[in-house]
Amino acid sequence: MNAWRLVSRNALVYRREWVVFLTGFAEPVFYLFSIGVGVGALIGGFDMGGQFVPYANFVAPAMLATSAMNGAIMDATFNIFFRLKHAKLYDAVLATPLTTGDIAVAETTWALARGGIYSAGFLLIMLVMGYATSWWALLALPACLLIGYTFAGLGMWATTYMKNWQDFEYVTLLLMPMVLFSGTFFPLEAFAGPVRWLIEATPLYRGVVLCRELTTGAVGLASLVSVVYLAALGTLGMLGARRRLAQLLLT
Repeated sequence: MNAWRLVSRNALVYRREWVVFLTGFAEPVFYLFSIGVGVGALIGGFDMGGQFVPYANFVAPAMLATSAMNGAIMDATFNIFFRLKHAKLYDAVLATPLTTGDIAVAETTWALARGGIYSAGFLLIMLVMGYATSWWALLALPACLLIGYTFAGLGMWATTYMKNWQDFEYVTLLLMPMVLFSGTFFPLEAFAGPVRWLIEATPLYRGVVLCRELTTGAVGLASLVSVVYLAALGTLGMLGARRRLAQLLLT
């Protein structure tokens, strides 16, 4: 598959810059230890479907989903913008048999792979610290790959509309509220009405809920809804990015 050639190129570039991977991975870990463990010692926990969940166990899967998001969004926005607008990498790529569709698939694959690496490391921390209490947690890594796919597709699509580096302020403006309010540090029942509906529609919330259901064993029909929703958003983003790349590079 032609797309794998571009994925291999990205892997070679990062082979000597592996320290860069630590930037997005460290943030959720800090949140886990400062809020999940530190504040959790004061709060105790929450009741979820008749099951008491300690606060650290409540926050940990949310940070797992955030790890997947961080890894994917880093490459799907900042790095793709650099390759597209400054390095002109894709102009060179199109001189080969690769198409704009191959570029979209390759960059989405690489971005979700980065999210998967972050997630695998964070999931290992959860397992060592005993924050995954169900065998369903074995599916948490595939769930994180799905989260990475969603943010990779949407992030790349959004990046094709950006004109300069200042536009990335909007990325931060969107990501920070999602990290803080997507059921990450407290149950969504704290909100009501339109605010709650808006949060429930965000991809990070669906990812947080899915990871939490898997690590606590509270899997149900709602888990399938989250899977379908995340897959649909990721596919929509990748197809939109493919169309935009064709407009930018072939016209």
